[in-house]
Amino acid sequence: MSSTSSHVHADVVTKRLVLRPWTRSEAITVLDDTRPSHWADDFPAEGDRVVAGLFEQYPDWLGPYGHRLVIERDSGLVVGSIGLFWPPSEGVLEIGYGIVVSRRGRGYAPEATKALADFALTLPDVHTVSADVELSNPASVRVLEKAGFRRWRTGENVVKFRISNPGRDLR
Repeated sequence: MSSTSSHVHADVVTKRLVLRPWTRSEAITVLDDTRPSHWADDFPAEGDRVVAGLFEQYPDWLGPYGHRLVIERDSGLVVGSIGLFWPPSEGVLEIGYGIVVSRRGRGYAPEATKALADFALTLPDVHTVSADVELSNPASVRVLEKAGFRRWRTGENVVKFRISNPGRDLR
């Protein structure tokens, strides 16, 4: 499946958030260090800048199966980003996320992570969503646990998490 597939182009909406695909112009705005009024005062964070800089190299990340902005429904402000590192590899798709400091502690990261993982598990080429977290980042470990991910492997400095569609083959 390519990013041009018409499977779905809709936003992922949760109780408090909208997860909307980035546009190329938003990525350029981040890289140009311009600040639209509909962004939280501390958006973009460093991770958002890194992702925006990679869209040229990974154009599929701009499609409906790639990276998204996290928007508060009540305020309409962009408060972070979350993404699927498209395309999947042997049915496994990696997820990454970040919420700006001013909005942390509100449960946005687990809410967005669960919603995007649930979305990913509906795609025909995906049976598992994974995430790697450094052991030195217990807050991110907790985000994945709250989002329903399970520890899969622990390395020297990294713990690997995954969530799977029980009706699909696990490799």
